[in-house]
Amino acid sequence: MRRGSLILVGVAVLAVLAGCGGLDSAVHQPLGQDPATDQVGWENGYWYDESVDVTTEDGLNESEREAVLGRTMARVEQIRDLEFEGNVTLEVISRDEYRNRSTGLGVSGDPWNEQVWEGLLLVGEDRQVEDAFGDTFNSSVQGYYAPGNDSIVIVSDSETPTIDRGTLAHELVHALQDQEGGLAGSPPTQDRQLASQSVTEGEANYVQAQYRNRCDSGRWQCLEKPPRGASSGGQATDGVFLVIYQPYATGPAFVDQVRQSGGWDAVTDLYDTPPNSTEQVIHPESYPDEQPANVTVADRSSAEWSRFDHDPVADTVGEASIYGMLAVHGEVNVPRDEVYEYESRPSAGWAGDALVPYHNGSGDGADAAGYGYVWETRWDTERDARQFESAYRSILEGPAAERPGENVYVLPESDPYGDAFRVVRDGQRVTIVNAPSRMALSEIHARSG
Repeated sequence: MRRGSLILVGVAVLAVLAGCGGLDSAVHQPLGQDPATDQVGWENGYWYDESVDVTTEDGLNESEREAVLGRTMARVEQIRDLEFEGNVTLEVISRDEYRNRSTGLGVSGDPWNEQVWEGLLLVGEDRQVEDAFGDTFNSSVQGYYAPGNDSIVIVSDSETPTIDRGTLAHELVHALQDQEGGLAGSPPTQDRQLASQSVTEGEANYVQAQYRNRCDSGRWQCLEKPPRGASSGGQATDGVFLVIYQPYATGPAFVDQVRQSGGWDAVTDLYDTPPNSTEQVIHPESYPDEQPANVTVADRSSAEWSRFDHDPVADTVGEASIYGMLAVHGEVNVPRDEVYEYESRPSAGWAGDALVPYHNGSGDGADAAGYGYVWETRWDTERDARQFESAYRSILEGPAAERPGENVYVLPESDPYGDAFRVVRDGQRVTIVNAPSRMALSEIHARSG
C-alpha cells in the first residue's frame, strides 16, 4: 500500500474550483456503439456520458461494479484528457477488513522518527507514531490504489458493498499517474514528501471535484452517494491528521493554478519539477522561484550524546507541519467550516528548518536511556521569527511548566512532552533544544560563544 495514495475524508475540501466549468466537447458514436479503436472518454464498453443499469439500494454485485468502474474510467479520461493504457481492478472491502489489512501502514516507528513527531509536539511520549498514524488512517481512509498491480480498493462503511463515486474517481487518477510514472520514488524529508504528495493528491482531488461538479449540476447521471459510517472521517483536533491532510486540502488549488497557466501539459510537467516545500503549495506564487533555505545544525553535543546513524540525519518538517502543531495547540484559529488553507501568521514566513534527533545510548538509539533533539528554524524576516517564537513559547507556558531560566522551560513528567526545552531567537533564526532534563540541554547542544 502506498501511503501517498490514500484518501482522507471528514473535513471539507474545495467545494468549487476555478476552471471546473464548461461543457464536454467530445463527439462520439451513438450510445451503445463501441468505437473502432479505444479513445478518450470510452472504456470497457462504456462512454463517459451514458447511463449504467445498477441498483444501489442492495449494494453492487460484481457485474454492477464492473459497469461502474468502466464508466468512471471513461469519465476520468474525459476530464483529464488522458487515455488509460491498461485495465484496473476494483475491490470493495469493509472497514473492519481494511483495519485487518493495514497493520503497520508502512509508517516508521523507529526512535529517530519518534523524535521528529515529538519535536512537532504532535505525538508525545505516551503514544507511538505508528499507532497515531494507524488511528488516523483506520478512521479516515475511504480507498487506496496499490501501485504496480493496477488495483483499487474501496472501503465501504455499509453492510452491503457500496462505492463512493468520488473516491473511485480519485483513485483512478492515481492509476493514471502510475502508468505515466508519476508515483515513483519518495523525497527524503517530511516537508518535501508532503510537497510531492500535493501534486499527486492535488491532481486527484482536483479531478474528483470536477467530477462532483458534473454530477451536482446534472450534466452527468451519477450514483447516489452512499451513507457514511460513524467511524469514517478524521479528527480535526488530531495534529497528525492535519499534517497528512495538507496535500488534499491545498494541493487542488495549486494544481488548478498550474493548469490555468499551462493546461494539462503543465500539470504533467509537475511530476518532473515538483514543489520543493509545502510553502510553495500553500503560497503558489512562490513556486518555483522561492526555494527553501538550506539549514544546517552544528553538532555541539557532549561525548555522551550522539546523532542517529540515519539518512538523512536531519528532517525538514516545513510550513504545513508547523501549522498543524500550532493548530492542535490552539495557537491558530481553525476555521469553523473546516476548509483548511494552512495559512497563519506564526507559520507564514517560513524559510527553512532542520530537526536533528539525538540519543545517549551505546547503539543506534534502540538501547538509549534518553532522547532529545535540536530544531533550528529560519524565517524570512525577524518579525516572522518573533511571531513563531511567541506562538511556540505560548504552547510551553502551561500552568504546570517551570521557568528555571529566561529561555528554559521544564514540563512535568505527567505531560506527554514532559522534558526540558531551550528556546532562543537570534535574528531570523529560532533554535529549540529538547532534552530529558535541564542539565542535558547543554549536553545535547552547548550554547555558542
